[in-house]
Amino acid sequence: MKQDQSRAKREQGLGQQNHDGHKDETSSEKRISLAEEQFNRWLESMERLRLAEYVRYVDDRRRLFWSSFWSGIARGVGMAIGFTILGAILILILQDLARHNLPLIGELLDEIMNVVQNGMK
Repeated sequence: MKQDQSRAKREQGLGQQNHDGHKDETSSEKRISLAEEQFNRWLESMERLRLAEYVRYVDDRRRLFWSSFWSGIARGVGMAIGFTILGAILILILQDLARHNLPLIGELLDEIMNVVQNGMK
């Protein structure tokens, strides 16, 4: 009941003149202004994402090629360094286990270590 009364008051208020003698905005004008505000917020968020800059970057094929090339080189070098470090750590662990002369594991690790050391020479 109270909602119906408040809605009726709002509907009566639309189109009435205010104290300046001008008509209030109609609901369609309000919807248009809300849509404009929402569109402006959307544009601002797109500008913050720098979408136009990204499109220019993708359109410049030479810049895209060199950027991809150098990032691939960097990834390759990083993987090579990482695998080298991990391999060295693995060899140290295997050498330590072989020194402890664990049955079965020690013999297997000794053979693996001989193959690896011969391969490094």
